Amino acid sequence: MRIAVLSDIHGNEQALKEVLRIAKNEKVDKLLILGDFVGYYYHPDKVLEMLREWDPISIKGNHELMLEQIVAGAMDESKSRLKYGSGHRFALEKLSKQQLEELRYLPESREVEIDGVKIQMYHGSPMDPGQYLYPTTEKNILDNCDSSRCDFVLIGHSHYSFVHRNKNSTLINVGSVGQSRSMGGVAYWAIIHTENKSFEIKATAYDVRPLLD
Repeated sequence: MRIAVLSDIHGNEQALKEVLRIAKNEKVDKLLILGDFVGYYYHPDKVLEMLREWDPISIKGNHELMLEQIVAGAMDESKSRLKYGSGHRFALEKLSKQQLEELRYLPESREVEIDGVKIQMYHGSPMDPGQYLYPTTEKNILDNCDSSRCDFVLIGHSHYSFVHRNKNSTLINVGSVGQSRSMGGVAYWAIIHTENKSFEIKATAYDVRPLLD
């Protein structure tokens, strides 16, 4: 079985469309999403619609948490716009009440077993959902992400992909589909092969011109 792992799509339907096309060509069986469906870009509605046919296993990210606060009146959308752009406003305008509720009730972490492979899913880190982990993060911090129960610990949030092999498990930051900070116009994600517990980091180029209109 092949499992595709995506994170930080951020309303970028152009990037997601190309990633899902490649995923179909590579005969991916299941999708895992590590949060941040919304934020920054323009079409969170199209993102959720495209993902619906895959019935993904998902968790929420910090941008879903911010969206919850805005809906509840605990955060001013205009203030979030100063730092994160208009992505939350697009989500409020374009997502249905049902879609907003679905995002709201996503868990912040999950532990799943698929075809004998045990996986922990986080947005930031196992220690803190808001923690940013980078390729340059100190080794002792990355070592603390080890799991004695699972084969893989999956994270996103920092928008930089990297792999760190721990004693018991492999930590994979799959990077960002929608807003990679390694290279513009390239979506980063991963595929896990359950038959031998191998994996590959994918870098998928997409057309950025519609995002500039």
